[in-house]
Order: sequence, then C-alpha cells, then structure tokens
Amino acid sequence: MNAALPRSLAVAWSAFVVLWLPVYVIELPLVNFLWFSNIAVLGGLVAAWTGSRRLASMLLVAVGLLEAGWIFDFLIGLLLGGNPPLGGVGYMFDPEVSLHVRALSLHHLALPFVLLWMVWRLGHDPAAFRWWLPIGWSVVLITRWLVEPDQNVNWVLRAPWHLQDQVLGWPWLGALMIALATIWWLTHRLLCLLPRRS
Repeated sequence: MNAALPRSLAVAWSAFVVLWLPVYVIELPLVNFLWFSNIAVLGGLVAAWTGSRRLASMLLVAVGLLEAGWIFDFLIGLLLGGNPPLGGVGYMFDPEVSLHVRALSLHHLALPFVLLWMVWRLGHDPAAFRWWLPIGWSVVLITRWLVEPDQNVNWVLRAPWHLQDQVLGWPWLGALMIALATIWWLTHRLLCLLPRRS
C-alpha cells in the first residue's frame, strides 16, 4: 500500500466493486466490461491498493475526457427531460434498463475525479500515454471482434448519435481509433501540467 493513498480509498473502492460487479455480470453482456470506464473501475481498484502511479495515470488518460463527456451528456439530459444531446447515456433514462444498473452506473460521476485525485497524490507518469495507447487500441479491436450488432461498446459500431441498427464499417473503426488516440494524448498533455501534491 502506497503511503500517498489512504487505505480507506482502497476499502471503499473494494466495497463498491463487491456491489457493482455481480449486478453487471448478471444484468449485462460480459462484453460490457470492455467499456473503458469499466476497465478503469477494475484497474482503479488495483491502483488504489498498490498505489501504482503508472496504472492510475494510464486509467485517467483512458477515461478522463471521455468521462467528462458522459457527465455532460447525463447532466444536460436531466435538464432536457431525459434527452441527452450526445446520445451516449440514453440508457440512464430508459425504464427498461434495471434501476439498480442505472444507479450503479452513477459511478461515472465520481470516477474521473477520484482518478484525478489519485494522480495528484501520486504524480502523473510521463509514460502513461505511451503505455496506454497500444492497450487502448487493442481493447477497441477486441471489442469490435466480440460485439453483437445490437451492442456498441466503446462505439466500435457507430457513434452514439447514429441509428441503433446502423453498423459502420472499418473506415469508421479507423477514424474512431485516431479520435481516441487524440483524446488520450490531449488528456495526457493536460495531466503533464498537473502539479503533484507536495
């Protein structure tokens, strides 16, 4: 356990995962765990226990700006009566999705801030982007191989605002990978400016 992170963080994160993991396993397809945010939940648990600077930094690079987009979409969706403008959080307003799944999905509101706090405590690893990029791209390709036509994990089939039955081809996947790499690089560069806790 790294002294920079309190044990209470790891204990609280563990308690959440004990609640969250079985519900997601039972209620959702297993491919759902390839969402970057879900990878960050599980990886963040490891980082919280080990105090790994590199792992915490990689996970924040992976989801920092993406989770900001989720939060924006959700909060504006609330203001618009359940019509999120980006279309990425429509399930949060869908009564056919179990209430406990939607409640547990509220972890998106806290995840980037907890990871940011961890990175502030530990310091940002300057190699985080270089380590995350091949992992992130591999997750995209594995996801594309595993998803069914009605699943759109990591947006590998279409953008959130496309029609649900629309499946875009390989040019879309290539554009997505370039867009994600750009977002991850930008997140990394912003984190390089983050002062470490003294």
